[in-house]
Amino acid sequence: MKRVIFTFALSLLLFACGKEEEKTKESVIEKTEEVVVVPEVEVLPTTFGALANWKNDDMSQAIRAFADSCAKISGEKGEYLSNAMVKIKTANYQAICRDFAARGILSADDFRAFLEKNFIPALVVGNGSEIGKFTSYYESSLNASYHKSDKYKYPIYGRPNDLIEFNVKDFDETQPSKRYVGRVKGQKLVPYYTRAEIEAGAGDAPVLLWGDDPVDIYVMQIQGSAVADLDDGRKVRVGYADNNGHAFKGIGSILLSKGLIKPGEASMGKIKKWLKKNGQLALDNMAENKRYVFHRLVDAEGPIGAQGVPLRAGRSLAVDRKYIPLGALLWLETTGPDKEKIEKLVVAQDIGGAIKGAVRGDYFWGSGKDDVLDYAGRMNSEGRYFILLPKQTGVVADD
Repeated sequence: MKRVIFTFALSLLLFACGKEEEKTKESVIEKTEEVVVVPEVEVLPTTFGALANWKNDDMSQAIRAFADSCAKISGEKGEYLSNAMVKIKTANYQAICRDFAARGILSADDFRAFLEKNFIPALVVGNGSEIGKFTSYYESSLNASYHKSDKYKYPIYGRPNDLIEFNVKDFDETQPSKRYVGRVKGQKLVPYYTRAEIEAGAGDAPVLLWGDDPVDIYVMQIQGSAVADLDDGRKVRVGYADNNGHAFKGIGSILLSKGLIKPGEASMGKIKKWLKKNGQLALDNMAENKRYVFHRLVDAEGPIGAQGVPLRAGRSLAVDRKYIPLGALLWLETTGPDKEKIEKLVVAQDIGGAIKGAVRGDYFWGSGKDDVLDYAGRMNSEGRYFILLPKQTGVVADD
């Protein structure tokens, strides 16, 4: 991709990313007020008038999501919100959040005016294209008990006591920040146990609950969370805690590669039905995904996303935080499972193992049972988004 520079009148300061830009990493532009395009991703400033349905979105539904993210950002201490390729100055965002809280905004029109006053929309382009892939997910449900029995015999594990995490950057500041997990074997750190090994009893993980169906637990791990209907009539929310560090392999691709399902039958709803019908064959194929997700019990209004805030139905989006900082406001333009238009304000509040790329998102539909799973699982749409950047901001390179 060619390196292009766009002049912009407001103080939107973006720096290039990549090896060729290494020399400018520490520089600060104060007079030229330029937007510098990175080799892999472009951020192209535009106007709110360019956003489809901007004036008609009921933004009152997004106010709480924005407030949740602001609460987390207010506690951030780093100079930038994340190590994303688009880095927004923490102090600038915190100032906007303080102003937002002081105003007590409740209506869609007031929120829209607030955004127009404080932000600039910028189209995100990845590898030369503004069009990316958008899927969706939801919070599943399952039946569970605090006590093991003949019916409830499948463990739902918490984070293992023997799971160790480390970051190479902690030992060598010249290295990029990257989190690894593993376990100690003798005097050596080795990869943590695989799914098959954990399900065979390996590891030191506490049992939070006992489920009645291994497929429901597997789907919960894919979705990241679930609402558990307990045998005593209560409900408890099960959230994501950690994973075993192994690469994720989608069950759909596993079944398709073996001809066990046909192309066009790889929606999560249809896959779940196939798994429940196929007993041991299903378990064997599920085990080929070495990634195992551990959970925790949470007391929140919704499932907790990667930013540490409750996800809001229709207003939370999982992104690749290499490109999009968690907490960033995004204007999403795509279509749903039945090609219905989705043109609305969302907040980057989660991540996902399969969510990779500058223009890539996973739309959170909400909570429900198999009907919601089937609906959310059918979404596989093209679309684009705009990131809303503070008018007084700065973005630096990230190698």
